[in-house]
Amino acid sequence: MKSGKMKIRIALAQINSTVGDLSGNRDRIIGFIGKARKYACDILVFPEMAVSGYPPEDLLLKPHFIRDNGKELEKISRHCPGMIVIIGCPVSDGKGNVYNAAAVIGDKKIRCVYHKKELPNYAVFDERRYFTPQSRNAVFRIKGVKFGVNICEDIWASRGPYIEQVRAGAGILFNISASPYHAGKRDERKKLLTGRAKATKTFICYVNLVGGQDELVFDGGSFIIGPEGGIIASGKEFEEDLVMADIHVKPGKKRGGNSHRIREVSIPFKGTPKDVLIDPDQFLYKRSSRLEEIYKALVLGTEDYVYKNGFKKAVLGISGGIDSALTAVIARDALGPENVTGISMPSPYTSGGARKDSVTLARNLGIGFREVPIDDLFTAYKKILDGHMPGKVRRLVKENLQARIRGNMLMAFSNEYGWMLLTTGNKSETAVGYCTLYGDMAGGFAVIKDVPKTLVYELAEHVNREGLVIPPGIIKRAPSAELSPGQKDTDAIPPYEYLDPVLKGYIENDKRFDDLKKDHLGTDLIKKVINMVDTNEYKRRQAPPGIKITPKAFGRDRRFPITNKYRESGR
Repeated sequence: MKSGKMKIRIALAQINSTVGDLSGNRDRIIGFIGKARKYACDILVFPEMAVSGYPPEDLLLKPHFIRDNGKELEKISRHCPGMIVIIGCPVSDGKGNVYNAAAVIGDKKIRCVYHKKELPNYAVFDERRYFTPQSRNAVFRIKGVKFGVNICEDIWASRGPYIEQVRAGAGILFNISASPYHAGKRDERKKLLTGRAKATKTFICYVNLVGGQDELVFDGGSFIIGPEGGIIASGKEFEEDLVMADIHVKPGKKRGGNSHRIREVSIPFKGTPKDVLIDPDQFLYKRSSRLEEIYKALVLGTEDYVYKNGFKKAVLGISGGIDSALTAVIARDALGPENVTGISMPSPYTSGGARKDSVTLARNLGIGFREVPIDDLFTAYKKILDGHMPGKVRRLVKENLQARIRGNMLMAFSNEYGWMLLTTGNKSETAVGYCTLYGDMAGGFAVIKDVPKTLVYELAEHVNREGLVIPPGIIKRAPSAELSPGQKDTDAIPPYEYLDPVLKGYIENDKRFDDLKKDHLGTDLIKKVINMVDTNEYKRRQAPPGIKITPKAFGRDRRFPITNKYRESGR
């Protein structure tokens, strides 16, 4: 015990909730409460919307859904003797207002429910559609020590409610979050919250959700920051975890301002003898590299999408190309080799190297493999169409036929065996429409939908550092759909090393034509790429969901009208 300070053992429970699985989420929460009790934790904190899962979207418009969340919250509270538990849950005031809330439970009773004030309504967030912002703030007191509770965006906003909490004497700020992952996001969080801790001279305890939910992946990575900005404890990335630390906090004193407007709630607190010691070094996890971090996100997103939607196995087409190879590796790591089957469907234009590499890839991964040639089907289709189309069937028609035959074959396996069909298209192709509706776009989940082609190659090299999994021929072979003699991707679209920088500028950074020109990317190239992006929204709207790993993904992150005649000058 340090002079004048109170020792408090904090635990952050980053859990993998499933949207709508209220009883399952309840049981998971109670399980973590039991773990924290074994370590004599004083305050246990769960993420935003831990009871309901996040984001529950239009489930929040169902009054009975809100009531059912409240029932589960009451059941959870009965499992919290001698401990303060903070947990995220949607609540209603019975007057039509629904709140994104944090329930503060003390010794088996819900002592107060804090309502989120700052409701994000940008990017993937749509909280103003569902929630009412708080009208009054609160701070909590245990034996003279005060702490504040806020929710995700509340601490990101420069004038957020955390300021009033600090002025009212809070020495600890608990921020419960459901912050979706994209590459670099964790660095953004740490930079911001380190700044907040230093500016307010408080401990900041940040707990984040973990797991996949449709297109989103939550990466966990919870942490506790000291008043000087140092990391005291940090959680695992992309895994459930219980992060613990002992901190010493001074009694809270008001720091002026308008703190009189804030409600102060006293919570009975005895404290628990700390018979069980915790090792501080156990809760300081080493950061993953950029590529490892992205790869983990893709694996977790795939695993949760397949299993949370009731599937046990997956199937995908293996072409001998880099995209299907990377997707197969991710699927193997997400689901286990015994739960993945690759189908090779060679046509008259499939090279011998591609066929050989497909077999080698499947053998390296230990996944199931079948080869189903489509030559006869392709010939039959052409024969039928020749009788109904004047002149010779166009090359594009024949190319798309092969893709659609393959889509039909894969869907047949999916239907027969109950396998989830994983599509293999990347972000670069999806952006410019270099994909076939009802062909290679067919399926239930697009694993690398938000992964640019150049990043696909980086991830393939990353995978092979642990051992030669993807055959070198797949990585070295010039990208090609192999739908016609000698075909290469560059016959239809710019080389990926030139294409991807334009796509990043236009899609992720919202740059104008003139801004892109300043990046020296080439006027003709920019015009061509922007036109391809703008005219292929109709394809993207019909694509399956995929894992978001960039700051702006197609789908809920970027919503453009299909019917759209707006064009920038210069095109």
